[in-house]
Amino acid sequence: MHADKLLEGKVAIVTGGGSGIGRASALDMARRGAKVGFLDRTPEEAEKVKAEIEREGGEAWVAATDVSDAKAVEQGINEIVERFGRLDIVFANAGINGVWTTLEDMEVEDWDQTLGINLRGTFLTLKYAVPHLKKQAGGSIIITSSINGNRIFNNTGATAYSASKAGQVALMKMAALELAPHRIRVNAVCPGAIETNIDDNTERTEEAEQAKIPVEYPEGSHPLAGKPGKAAQVADLVTYLASDLASHVTGTDIYIDGAESLL
Repeated sequence: MHADKLLEGKVAIVTGGGSGIGRASALDMARRGAKVGFLDRTPEEAEKVKAEIEREGGEAWVAATDVSDAKAVEQGINEIVERFGRLDIVFANAGINGVWTTLEDMEVEDWDQTLGINLRGTFLTLKYAVPHLKKQAGGSIIITSSINGNRIFNNTGATAYSASKAGQVALMKMAALELAPHRIRVNAVCPGAIETNIDDNTERTEEAEQAKIPVEYPEGSHPLAGKPGKAAQVADLVTYLASDLASHVTGTDIYIDGAESLL
């Protein structure tokens, strides 16, 4: 199988594909032959990625979608499937860091927003995508989780974020077993520090900084490369999990952090 045709004939849906890991993965999957549909609450950013895919000879479509809105997710997925005629790959990537603060200072609304987009949004994406995947007698679902909430817990104030990321891994494992008889594989990627703009939607409060327990790391907190990873490196992993090269891989959370979370 030629690498540039790894996903030939496949249709992929990417949530949060307008920037960062979602953008890099959408571009990579398109270059490997997949048609890509975007579910994005910032459609203007996804439209730029769509245009980039089309300039390179690929096909893409954007459905403006808030992944925490059930009706919007259902409509968006149906729109993309109607456009391309099938669905083979789902990359549930949309997420926010949200407000990072202490338990007593966290507003209920901030907790709900983080869990709503990160965990509820992942559930809704899977819920409405699975019937279409079953029609193809197989497929691949990839979820963007994190080292936070799974391997590290020292980001004081990131309680809502970490809870959502741990929840995604549990959801992934439950779904992997439930969907295995339908030959639908479900896996999660757990990035560490990656050069993206997700920090733009992080609000760290003064209370969180004051409550932080000092941690002294060895010199260089990114052992493998000495610096954060790149979105394109995560995209390589996503494409692998989406492809038939990972035909026997399911129910697995894969850490992509250059051993950062082992310190």
